[in-house]
Amino acid sequence: MPVLALGLLAACSPEDVADKVGRRTAETVVSPVVGNGAATRCIVQNADAAEIQTLVRDVGTVAGSSTEALIRTIAGRAPTQACFRAAGIAAPVI
Repeated sequence: MPVLALGLLAACSPEDVADKVGRRTAETVVSPVVGNGAATRCIVQNADAAEIQTLVRDVGTVAGSSTEALIRTIAGRAPTQACFRAAGIAAPVI
């Protein structure tokens, strides 16, 4: 049993927790721009750590043109497009 507990603790590293919090926060920035929850999740899933940090900077403000451009860039990537198709949605128009 103690080995299982250690495994669970290792799965919840501070970096993992910070990444999850950052991604959830980034969703609040992306969602108003794309207007679709599934598309938002696809975009945030396919953003790298630096992109998440950039998106999080716009929390509590209206996304500006550079944020919209970043969202467009992430949305245009092949893995993000594949996520849209798997979710059965069209790529958002940003």
